[in-house]
Amino acid sequence: MPSISKKKRNKISEQILSYLYEISPDSHHTSKIADSIVRDEEFTKSLLEELEKSKLVIKITKGPNGQNYSKWQRWRLSNAAFDAYKKLN
Repeated sequence: MPSISKKKRNKISEQILSYLYEISPDSHHTSKIADSIVRDEEFTKSLLEELEKSKLVIKITKGPNGQNYSKWQRWRLSNAAFDAYKKLN
């Protein structure tokens, strides 16, 4: 499988951030985010993890009732990233 250039990875990451901004303050599972940007779930997960290291997104590991997710992960835009997007719009 050919590798994706850094420039294209950045553009796809921007799509993810834009989608999370649109649904903010809600969060979505990795599969829902992957469906919305029409990308593979594993690839989307790797980009989300990179964005988490950059402190642009936050991983939610507990459900609404406080139960820990064993396999699922939900993601939302970090407060700092939300404020930065808000200033642009």
